Amino acid sequence: MLTIGQLAKLCEVTVRTIRHYHRVGLLAELDRDFSGYRRYSAKSAVELIRIKVLAESGVPPARVRELLEASPSEFATEVASIDDALKQQITEVEHRRRQLAGLLAGDRLVLPGNVADLLALLESIGVSDRGVSLEREGSVLLEAVAPELLTDWTREKTDALSDPAFRELYLAVGQAWDLDPDDPRVEALAARLADWTARRGDVAGEVAPESRPRSSRSVWSNSSWPPTAASFRPPGDA
Repeated sequence: MLTIGQLAKLCEVTVRTIRHYHRVGLLAELDRDFSGYRRYSAKSAVELIRIKVLAESGVPPARVRELLEASPSEFATEVASIDDALKQQITEVEHRRRQLAGLLAGDRLVLPGNVADLLALLESIGVSDRGVSLEREGSVLLEAVAPELLTDWTREKTDALSDPAFRELYLAVGQAWDLDPDDPRVEALAARLADWTARRGDVAGEVAPESRPRSSRSVWSNSSWPPTAASFRPPGDA
């Protein structure tokens, strides 16, 4: 026979919890023995564990009382139902955990991985915060309204950035954004851009237009400089 303290330790609850279960009628309150202590049997321990597990599983006290008095088959059916509910809660919690982890994913939270990789590449080669921000904002817009165009654009932009000449031009244009339009450096840079674009078009022209992605037939002619997703207009747009 166990004292209330021994029962609490065995079932991993507090003495206060046992007394609470006594008060609400979930656990029978036994008579005291000649020494003034209540003594609990193995049956009491089993009942207490059942109450504890049901309560910790979210079952209301009134329903716990009903289940303790239910037949074995009814009890088993209800336990299975509680288990299903817990599985659903676990699924929902895991989903929220993934969402929470996604908050640390930066651009990958709203953009495909290849676009996030492109933005990281731009940062790594020294593109200004303003330039990266333009790419990001434009990419989010394209992802929302024309994700297939964003796919083509990202592929072409990543390919272009493998060309050191394009990288140099991209950085130079970013640095020239605040120059006065009459600054002679603007005209010189425009000439370099025109030359690179023409050479890019010559290379693209070696492939039959119908066999190239849609964006490769329009990206370099429809975009302003530096060419970003924000400045890209799909063919036919006003």
